[in-house]
Amino acid sequence: MSKVEVIKHPVEQVGSSIKKTAWASAIEAFALIVLGIFLMIWPETVIKILAYLIGAFFIIKGSFQVINYFMEKGQNDYFNNGLLLGIIYILLGIVSIVMGEDIASVFRVIIGIIIIYESLIRINIATKFSNAKITEGKYILAIALIMLVLGIFITFNNGAVTALIGAIMVATGIIGIIGDVVFIQHINTIIEKLTK
Repeated sequence: MSKVEVIKHPVEQVGSSIKKTAWASAIEAFALIVLGIFLMIWPETVIKILAYLIGAFFIIKGSFQVINYFMEKGQNDYFNNGLLLGIIYILLGIVSIVMGEDIASVFRVIIGIIIIYESLIRINIATKFSNAKITEGKYILAIALIMLVLGIFITFNNGAVTALIGAIMVATGIIGIIGDVVFIQHINTIIEKLTK
């Protein structure tokens, strides 16, 4: 086996792993589009459902913590904070359900942060494309910068209405999918450059 073959095999494995990550990113972008469409069509309903789902999740998680604490006789263990943690989770769940539509501002910040995170990943990808002398890197960089601006807008704009947030989520998802498809198409080129 030549030295190139020894080097190439792990690089191909990395390429396969990168492809899976890129497809996962594209699926996340698609989920963002779907959620954005729902927010545009039924803004109040979606926010309420999310508030109830988040509340139910925390209440169930907290209840399990409390039950587990007493089942394992955790009260005799000075380092077991399951009871306190469970109560905090339950309270968070109740607050989420009671807040209902008021949770929109928190939801807006979370979505904004997710979009900013996705844009930073794509900026990193664009840098790798640039290092590999792939011209499409500039398009991914432009896409990532647009996503970054939209993410910052959502995160720090208190006046952003839910329908607008939904529209931005749809736009960001579409932009993200385009960037992911371009990236997936050029993974083999990157691998070839790494094996030379």
